[in-house]
Amino acid sequence: MSARLNIATTDSAAYKAMLGLEGYLQTISLNHIQKELIKIRASQINKCAFCLDMHAKDALKYGETPQRIFILEGWREAKEFFTEEEQVLLAMTEEITLISDKGLTDETFEKAKQFFDDAQIAQIIMAIVTINAWNRIAISTHLPIEK
Repeated sequence: MSARLNIATTDSAAYKAMLGLEGYLQTISLNHIQKELIKIRASQINKCAFCLDMHAKDALKYGETPQRIFILEGWREAKEFFTEEEQVLLAMTEEITLISDKGLTDETFEKAKQFFDDAQIAQIIMAIVTINAWNRIAISTHLPIEK
């Protein structure tokens, strides 16, 4: 599959806005592993090979284990590998990524409030929204994966 266009050069203002979101995400309270789990899980749901490749590599650099990356899609059946806090992040990621199914449920939101304050929940939502936007850009433009 060949690349269709490069958003960074074709619409640099839009691309800079996306980079602004990325810059913001560097300042939030989630740690690197938590952010990468969100990015990988959303990218799995969206089937974004470019982002899966990038964020699995990044997660490994931050100390994530290959095993947890391998089983991430089945995290509900492997809960003992993920903390309760991570399980909430993953549930939020799935529900927000699949927003047309039922959205962020009250049950998941209430669980999130057990671990995170309102500001952190807002940050988590923005992290999920941002990776979903990147997935859509990468898939729509056929962003090539580096070998």
